[in-house]
Amino acid sequence: MRATVDPERACRLINHGPTVLVSAAHAGRRNLMAAAWSMPVEFAPPRIAVVIDRKTYTRELIAATGMLALCVPCRAQADLVWTVGSVSGHDPELHDTDKFLRYGIGWFDGPALGLPCVEGCVAWMEARVIAEPHTEAAYDTFFVEVVSAQADDRVFADGRWSFRDDNTELHTLHHLGAGVFAVPSRTVAAGLLPVRDA
Repeated sequence: MRATVDPERACRLINHGPTVLVSAAHAGRRNLMAAAWSMPVEFAPPRIAVVIDRKTYTRELIAATGMLALCVPCRAQADLVWTVGSVSGHDPELHDTDKFLRYGIGWFDGPALGLPCVEGCVAWMEARVIAEPHTEAAYDTFFVEVVSAQADDRVFADGRWSFRDDNTELHTLHHLGAGVFAVPSRTVAAGLLPVRDA
């Protein structure tokens, strides 16, 4: 179900504004958090901006390694997304475990960097941080370059998302606040307006 995506098309995996899961690992520890603010900023090389609050444990792991994974969750994972976004990796109850184990979240190692990628998502990207100390400190915004990308070909194929009535559980999540998410109900194909006579 996971098909390799050309890195030049990686930004298309999130250019419609989905909530993403951010994972990182360092020195035998790993963490997972939800982020509602991410966007593509360049096609070639594929670069993405993502906001990662300075108080998160995930950010500490990213700072230690300069790497992160972005996983695009789907409608079937709404509870998972809300949970990992609501529980801090600094929680003392996670001292001897992590969110993956505590909540039974499946994962696989990313193909390029070996970062934990969440099973059941509809897209996965591994990325290296492009150091921008001022932006990171002032705005909690990280710029990253995608080094590997994969997508579930039941909902992303030929470089395009395909949200249909027969794959609604695979539709992406768009956070509206307070644990409420919107999902795309269907796509609309647009056409060019006719040129009007002057």
